[in-house]
Amino acid sequence: MNIILLGPPGAGKGTQAQFLVEERGMVQLSTGDMLREAKSSGTEMGKRVAEVMDRGELVTDEIVIGLIREKLETVDAPGFIFDGFPRTLPQADALGELLKEMGRTLDKVIELKVDDEILVGRIVNRAKEAAAAGKPVRADDNEDSLRVRLGAYYKQTSPLVGYYWAKGQYQSTDGMAAMDDVRKGVAELLDS
Repeated sequence: MNIILLGPPGAGKGTQAQFLVEERGMVQLSTGDMLREAKSSGTEMGKRVAEVMDRGELVTDEIVIGLIREKLETVDAPGFIFDGFPRTLPQADALGELLKEMGRTLDKVIELKVDDEILVGRIVNRAKEAAAAGKPVRADDNEDSLRVRLGAYYKQTSPLVGYYWAKGQYQSTDGMAAMDDVRKGVAELLDS
């Protein structure tokens, strides 16, 4: 089973993906992780990634799709969780074409629905708790940064909700519930 977890920054996608990795043996394909791994790999694709990143530019969709292709071809798993991709409608089209070409399917797109104001409070609180515990605080764990990131999400990524709804792949669950309740909600959607 191949899925996409959708939701704004801080909605809990990474936490829920980790549960799926642990409980179902799925593989989380994080584009950020794949780019960092490729950059240090020394492969031809890795060299392309390094050149672009070293210039401070954004990696093209073509390169990201190439990295995803490599993972799908080389990693054996009962399913994949796409994390951080797609973020735009053209990326969604490219992922769909790649999966079709490889004889794979995208089975579910699950959105973790959240309230933006409560989400802002969550992130601010997470930063305060990390600081109080002497742990590093993410540079973007503050209200101003989160509002900018939310704006980008709604402009670029939220159109994917309608895109996948029209394809019959979209479902949602309450991302504001307790972590275990969100986990159960995601599991129920995957098992339906």
